Amino acid sequence: MLVRLQSPRLYRRFFMTLKEIVSLLESWRDPKNIAGMALFGISAKGTLGVPVPKLRGLARKIKTDHALALGLWETGIHEARLLATMIADADRITPAQADAWTADFDSWDTCDQACMNLYRRTPFAWKKACAWARSEEEFVRRAGFALMAALAAGKAASDAKFIALLPLIRRYSVDERNFVRKAVNWALRQIGTRNLRLNEAALKAAKEIRKIDSKSARWIAADAIRELSHPKIAARFKR
Repeated sequence: MLVRLQSPRLYRRFFMTLKEIVSLLESWRDPKNIAGMALFGISAKGTLGVPVPKLRGLARKIKTDHALALGLWETGIHEARLLATMIADADRITPAQADAWTADFDSWDTCDQACMNLYRRTPFAWKKACAWARSEEEFVRRAGFALMAALAAGKAASDAKFIALLPLIRRYSVDERNFVRKAVNWALRQIGTRNLRLNEAALKAAKEIRKIDSKSARWIAADAIRELSHPKIAARFKR
């Protein structure tokens, strides 16, 4: 498999195989970064400790290459999979491929990068956000709510579509798993920062969640209310 890389300075073209790209990633291996990532809950399995900005720099040279993305994912290397989410083609990835990749998630960063870099741009993003949120698997459920947050960070979507997500956020606010509850909270806060109408709807949902007899729900609600009620949010909407 070949990928064409372009040098913006030299304006020359050259090729790297999948094997060469993997070798390049392995040459960037940093044990100190691996240890640091583990402290933030990132799995050390197959991890090289390559910083995300470095991967993004490589992705900008590769541009979009769906076949290469599939090959990188199959290596099982953490950073190769992060790179795959950056260069995969949102118009070519199928729902089945997205399900397969999501089932492979073992770290929150792979999950979140896939949602922000790739899944939110697919035609099935909204459907998968709801389907994955209902999964019992920890990182699959996280993907559902992380994808909701990623969609809320975008521009082209009606308020009604986000309001329709709030019942799912309320329902799964009782999930005590750390990586899930943080994603549920993220989705709620992101929706509430889009505009005044959604801010009011998200605050109402948060106040309902606060009444649930669940430590996770109370934390999600308190954090969301604190942010969404902040004067700077109101001032931004006024502007």
